[in-house]
Amino acid sequence: MFNKTTIQGAYFALTAYIFWGVLPIYFKSLDHVSPLEILIQRVLWSVVLLLIILFVTKQLDKLIIPRKKLGMLFLCAVLLSTNWLIFIFAILNNNIVETSLGYFINPLFSVFLGMIFLGERLRPLQWLAVFIAMAGILLQLVYFGAFPWIALSLAITFGVYGLIRKKLGIHSIAGLTLETLMISPFAILGLIWIYFQGEMKFLQIDLQTDLLLVSAGFITSIPLLCFAAAITRLSLTASGMFQYIAPSLSLVIAVTLYSEPFGIDRIITFTCIWIALFIFTAETVYHHRRKKQRGLA
Repeated sequence: MFNKTTIQGAYFALTAYIFWGVLPIYFKSLDHVSPLEILIQRVLWSVVLLLIILFVTKQLDKLIIPRKKLGMLFLCAVLLSTNWLIFIFAILNNNIVETSLGYFINPLFSVFLGMIFLGERLRPLQWLAVFIAMAGILLQLVYFGAFPWIALSLAITFGVYGLIRKKLGIHSIAGLTLETLMISPFAILGLIWIYFQGEMKFLQIDLQTDLLLVSAGFITSIPLLCFAAAITRLSLTASGMFQYIAPSLSLVIAVTLYSEPFGIDRIITFTCIWIALFIFTAETVYHHRRKKQRGLA
């Protein structure tokens, strides 16, 4: 039987990943705005909302971190904003399927980073899963001549971002607030440049566009809050099982709602990734159960 805390965690995780999964619909509604301006608005409005959240929850003190961590946190800010820009660009250019592939690859790439930088060891079935995933990507590159640069860029930027954030050990909401604060001066300069280029859409078109751009802070902060609430209530294995909801939803939305092509090359690549994820997840669950049984013995 699941206890109340676990059930609450599951609800929070579902909310976060469903929210992230349907994000393409939100960004598609802003296809008349440039990806750069959407990114800028997302950064600036996220700063506002995140500061309000920290103030209301009386956690502003979490913004105080050791000075030696600021450099790495700025690198996190650059990686995250790059990830956001690639994601927005891909969606506005009808590549939602490839963004989905990127976030399916990400867990396996994170495991690979853990092995290199954290000294984590892969068990035989985990190695098999990684090789199958790599085979799917290489087959698309060699046989079909198509390099999934969007998918790999998303997986790499988010994977490295996650690795650095894990090593920094900073409060999740306060960390994101500091990251967006660090990048906001560049965002303001970018907004000024867009304005003088005559390409700014905020306050220039209609109320709907303005409300959608202001909502960028909401769509960034709310799922993060739900995710933070989920990981404190769920085991690492359980929370990991939910992460495939978002890319699965995005894939369904891409193919059914926006009629994006899903040819044989992508079918083969996705099949390899799905097989790899199934092997990796099943092995992880089995390993944790065996470990738990040994502990009880």
